[in-house]
This record gives sequence, C-alpha cells and structure tokens, in this order.
Amino acid sequence: MGPFRRAVVLVCDGLGVGEAPDAAAFGDQGSDTLGHVLASRDVKIPNLRALGLGNLPPTFSGARHPRPDGAYGKMAERSAGKDTATGHWEMTGLVTEKPFKTYPDGFPAELILSFEQRVGRRVLGNEAASGTEILKDLGEEHVRTGRPIVYTSQDSVFQIAAHENVIPLEELYKICRIAYEIACLQFGVCRVIARPFVGTRRDDFKRTPSRRDFPVPPGGVTLLDRLAEKGLPVFGVGKIEDIFTGRGVSAAVHTTSDADGVDQTLKAMREQREGLIFTNLVDFDTLYGHRNDVAGYARNLEQLDARIPEVLNALGERDVFMLTADHGCDPSDTSTDHTREHVPLLVRGPAVRAGRDLGVRSTFADLGQTLADNFGLPALPAGTSFLREL
Repeated sequence: MGPFRRAVVLVCDGLGVGEAPDAAAFGDQGSDTLGHVLASRDVKIPNLRALGLGNLPPTFSGARHPRPDGAYGKMAERSAGKDTATGHWEMTGLVTEKPFKTYPDGFPAELILSFEQRVGRRVLGNEAASGTEILKDLGEEHVRTGRPIVYTSQDSVFQIAAHENVIPLEELYKICRIAYEIACLQFGVCRVIARPFVGTRRDDFKRTPSRRDFPVPPGGVTLLDRLAEKGLPVFGVGKIEDIFTGRGVSAAVHTTSDADGVDQTLKAMREQREGLIFTNLVDFDTLYGHRNDVAGYARNLEQLDARIPEVLNALGERDVFMLTADHGCDPSDTSTDHTREHVPLLVRGPAVRAGRDLGVRSTFADLGQTLADNFGLPALPAGTSFLREL
C-alpha cells in the first residue's frame, strides 16, 4: 500500500482543456471547452484556480495560478473515440483500440425494423440530432402516438426519448435493454441511453434526471476490477455504475444533478474510509456542452467551485483527491457533440506536494496506473504511474 488509503476521483463530464494532438482527425481543431468558457466573462473559480485548473487551457491565460496548491497537469486520450465510456475506461487503465461504430445518417433499416418488432412500437426520428431539439420537433407526435423517439449523434450511441407519462420508466428501461441486444451486440454501437422527459408541449418539454446508460462492458481489466479482486470498496456516484456495467463497483448511487453528485460524494466520504470513491458530474456535458450553452456552463463551473472547499476539507491525512474529465464538450463549438481534447489532471491531498507540474500525460490511463501502484495492485494494461512525482 502506498501513501493513500482512499482516493476520491471527480470526473467533470465534458470538461476539456484544449485540443488534443489528434483533434483534427475528429474535426475538433481549435476546441478548448474551459478556455472558451472562461473567456466568455469573468468566471469566478478561485478554488479551482488554486488547484491549477486555470493553468491548463491554451486559449485563455487569465485564470493562471503562480503556484497551485497541489499537483496539476493534463492528459491526452489514446482510445479510438471520444465517448464517455471509452474515456472512463481509459482513465481506469483500459485503452479502446478499435472504434465503436457510429451512424451519423441514422441507423440501418434492418436494425430499426428488428427493434420495432421486438418492442411492438414503431419509432420516430432515426436521425442524428440534438436531444433538446428533437423533443421540440417530435415530442408532441410522440405523446400523441406513443412511438418512441430514436436518435444518435457523432458518438456511438442509440438514444431513446420517451415521455414518462406515455412510456413509464421501467418500460423505457426494458425497451433500452432490447435496443442493447440489437444495436450493441449486433451492430457495434457502444451504448444505449434512456432519455425520459416531461412536459405538455414542444416549448416546455424537459429531460428528467431518470436517464440511464446501457453500455457494452469494458473490453478488458480495469482499476475497478483490480480493486474488487483485492477486496477494496469502490463507490460509484452518478453514471459510474452504468459505465462499467456494475463491474468492480461494490455500491453505487444515481444522482439528480451535479449538486446532488457532490452531496453524494461527501456522504460517501463520511461512510467509506478506504478504496475508491468515483464520481461523474454529468451536467457539464448534458445540460450545457451538448446544448451550446456557454453561460450555463460558466454558472455550473462556479457552482462546483463553491463546493470544492467542502470536498477538500473532508479529506483525511491518507486521502487523495483527483479532478479530471472523460472528453471535451465545447459549448462554443458549431456542433453539439463531444470534442477531442486534453482533460485536466488535478491532484490534492495532505501528502501531495504543492506546485507539482505533472506535464502533459500521453494517456488517461496514467491516472488509473497511479492508483493501482498506490494500492499495491498488479499493473493495468496501459498507463505510467506518476505516484512518485506527487
């Protein structure tokens, strides 16, 4: 066992910090989620700035800190994709070498027909679309006909939107499991997402926090598997349990908002004294990045900043806190999709040396390998430990 008895990893879903070296291959040249948000106005993030977050974006330097309180750096993704699942798997030591299939022009007729026959309902949509815009376009027809709305994006995802009063949640989740058997197992899609919503007309339809993800399982061993093998607990907050299909997760809680995610993290810190607490804060991505809402993204960043002292004050002498992301989702981008960017690597704890520059890591897997090294676990498939640099 290394210096840390417990690790708290906070993933700000979609918080990119500047284009990755291969951004052009993904059509994401010039992306800088954090830099563009900070440049939009005077975004007040004194606590995140003290962690070194403002030192990372290439397009904005106004939030730099001369000597951050902990260690700081950024990481590039090696996986063949910029999806939530591949990003999380990579930060736990597993690089996805083969990209999942995408269907930017809609799913094949064979897939849709099979899905319709299995669920006993015809679908609406079957196109690449923004999740909020497609509710405006097809939500009222869905309410009138009961036909689920199917759509995708540039990512490998099969999304199903349904009004909670038209298709109840448990039925929607059942439909998504059927979609998984077809889209994921037969057509190479990475994940199915249930997108429930409420409202009475196109102008007030609103997605609810009852979203659920149904991804394929990780294609190899991860940090969570290794921790489970050693009998160390892993508590998942938010989407973590879904992303890893429950593998290696000893307990979990789904959340209704990023504020709830921080609340649940703090609760877990009071109750679990060792192992890993692994949190995903999805609002950055779902509510603001995908909706091109720069102002909303900035507000959410400030709201997280205000909670950082609570998390840091809850750390024990043998705890380590890590803040990172799984990909970018630049709200100032012309598209509404994920962006191929570096992600932050901020590390803080009583035993972490202040002002330590971790540089630019070549893979997200360095984070997982570092924790594997700390907990005395066998080496993960990818990554280089930076434990001794802390």
